[in-house]
Amino acid sequence: MPISSIKTKPIFWIVGVIFAAIGLILLGGGIWLAALGGSLYYVIIGVVLIITAILVIRGNMAGVWLYFGAFLGTLIWALWEVGLNIWPLVPRLTGPFVLLLVIIAISPYMSASPIGKKAAFGGIVVAIVAMVGGIFLITGEEKSSDPNRIVQNDISAINSRFIASGGDWTDYGGSGGAQRYSQLDQINTENVKNLERAWVAHTKDLPDNMGENSYGAETTPIKIGDTVFLCSATNIIIALDPSTGREKWRYDPEVSDENIPYTAACRGVTYYETPDADPNTACAARIIEGTLDARLIAVDAQTGLPCSDFGQNGAVDITAGMGEVVPGMVSITSPPVIVQGVIVTGHQVLDGQKLDAPSGAIRGYDVITGDLEWAWDMARPDLTGMPEEGDSYTRGTPNMWTTASGDEELGLVYLPMGNAAGDYLSSSRTAAENEYSTALVAIDVTSGKPAWHFQTVLKDVWDYDLGSTASLVDLPSGEGSIPALILSSKQGDIFVLNRQTGELLSKAEKRPAPSGGVEPAERSPVQIYSLYHQLDKPPLTERDMWGMTPIDQMVCRIQFRKAAYKGKYTPPTAEQRWIEYPGYNGGSDWGGVAIDPVRGLIIANYNDMPNYNRLVPREEADRRGWAPRGDARGGDMGGGAEGAGDPQAGAPYAIDVNAGWRLPFTGLLCKQPPYGGIRAIDISSGKTVWDRPLGTARNNGPFGIPSMLPFTIGTPNNGGSVVTAGNLVFIAAATDNLFRAIDIRTGETLWQDVLPAGGQANPMTYESGGKQYVLIMAGGHHFMETPIGDELIAYALPD
Repeated sequence: MPISSIKTKPIFWIVGVIFAAIGLILLGGGIWLAALGGSLYYVIIGVVLIITAILVIRGNMAGVWLYFGAFLGTLIWALWEVGLNIWPLVPRLTGPFVLLLVIIAISPYMSASPIGKKAAFGGIVVAIVAMVGGIFLITGEEKSSDPNRIVQNDISAINSRFIASGGDWTDYGGSGGAQRYSQLDQINTENVKNLERAWVAHTKDLPDNMGENSYGAETTPIKIGDTVFLCSATNIIIALDPSTGREKWRYDPEVSDENIPYTAACRGVTYYETPDADPNTACAARIIEGTLDARLIAVDAQTGLPCSDFGQNGAVDITAGMGEVVPGMVSITSPPVIVQGVIVTGHQVLDGQKLDAPSGAIRGYDVITGDLEWAWDMARPDLTGMPEEGDSYTRGTPNMWTTASGDEELGLVYLPMGNAAGDYLSSSRTAAENEYSTALVAIDVTSGKPAWHFQTVLKDVWDYDLGSTASLVDLPSGEGSIPALILSSKQGDIFVLNRQTGELLSKAEKRPAPSGGVEPAERSPVQIYSLYHQLDKPPLTERDMWGMTPIDQMVCRIQFRKAAYKGKYTPPTAEQRWIEYPGYNGGSDWGGVAIDPVRGLIIANYNDMPNYNRLVPREEADRRGWAPRGDARGGDMGGGAEGAGDPQAGAPYAIDVNAGWRLPFTGLLCKQPPYGGIRAIDISSGKTVWDRPLGTARNNGPFGIPSMLPFTIGTPNNGGSVVTAGNLVFIAAATDNLFRAIDIRTGETLWQDVLPAGGQANPMTYESGGKQYVLIMAGGHHFMETPIGDELIAYALPD
């Protein structure tokens, strides 16, 4: 014997058993997948691996050549399915490539020829070089268009009142129009590479006994004059020096942890200056904040002391008139809007708990006194004030949990509305709830009556509530300008509306919608689709399934084939899982879009992930112990994804949402990357100027282990961007904890910094002492699984 079979037999057995085990798994799963109508590849490769295993155990060189052929066939099949897109190729080729290296490594022991040994060694080297070289060749940040493609559509001259004024950032969205655009250009594409940290401030508001299960600050500061104002995750209001970050004052409204809903978040505060008031008078300028325990707070902008003329000792309880409200069921997580001296606020009602949830009624309060000016209860339009003793606003109606925008001249506030209680069922909803759910409602601040409304989803049972603030723009026309707004949505549609009349300025159409599900008679036969622009991608197919290896990709393919899926708006089902794509995180969510009025561009970051859902019959939900917040056995704070075991008490079904459609063991997502992106859109035409994935793989990996790979993959993201006259887009949002500056002309990243915690917040920019600063809150987010922090970081150019 040229090579001792006694010495080599054990390695042949070890390798053979591994190949056989993998082959059996793929064969068994492949037969299941094929029976469901899926790909036959896994059956074929399973058989080949089993035969290869037998030949290897026997020390037969034919096993090596057989697997070589199988790998070549796998390569051809993979390229046929997904082309040269590296991330979809990973589960198709990485595992088989590792097996190729193993079988090449043992092949010299099957050959008596020195030439055979050298050939085997050479095969290993060639395979490694080819694979690694291919990764670096195909992977990397996707570059976009060249600057010459961008048409200059300067609409800034007629949008001056919606652009952040001077060096300030006066509102959550920069101005009341929420364009998130600044005229500052000291930091620009030429020098942004020199950007460095100028100062870091700490909110000193971090989780205590709750761990990190419910924090996600989401805070965007504002800057007026010589002060930066912000709020912490649990509503501590803080004033800082804009040049140094030195704390001037803080006010703690003492919100207890029991009031945290799904997330401890405070997206921002609102500034109001009393016209013609003596600036030395207490609360001549005030900061207004909504809290997690459902209060409106007013404090003096100079001192942080409560405004004694506002409500009771500077606070108004918005739960008045709501009836029973248990802690955590009603909260304000977004900054209120002030138009014509009226504070307009919505509130979050904790999703998925019960049909008899507190009301989503919108209220308007006097900004000085805190007195109730009006109420809008959509189910009782005649109830315009406080309900009588023993009565309450209509329970379970849609709420507005996100941030509104307002037009001071028109006296209108634009409310992105959510769903009625019980997001995934509609049979119990009233006519008014069906009319206003998932609609943008323009409220007249003088009366509290709707001036107009535009509904984006008909009979929404997908939790597609409007999360994005409507951005106000004045569009050029032959007769001057048209008062307009741009509305993005979770399902990916972007609409342009006349903000005075509600008339649709962009094109849209109604298309047939899927039928069926547990409420077939309830499903709308049509849904509205924007013809102006859509952020969502084509419907999923089996080829879009992903994983770490062919095995978990096969599992995802099986799950895809087992699920109910008829494309967008697939009706909810109980007997099987159904696929919701896009998922409830967008498309666009609360980060919204940014507008460059000089270049005439919309900058939209977006998510591209499905949810894998199932309606759970009431008996099964009760057996699992799913109960609403306030019940002895239900309503845990924080923890898993929203909807992952929500009781929907009072309805025949609870809901179980697998957000992002993750595998239970590895935690990887079943859909192939990218999972999020950022796009520039021409306002005048709605056409894409550039589009690229947003986020690297550095913090993502199987089993929750960061891969530290620097490659751009496109991660889930929460939070939005800010655009500056320096031709820059600043954004964090992604799960890689990077804060980026992107060239708005090309989509290329010009600078980035690693944050100490997740950057799930909208950045902002301002000028102080002749220097431009860019701020981002590194607060992290439990839902995004990024580290929790309390750092507010300011960046500037070196002196």
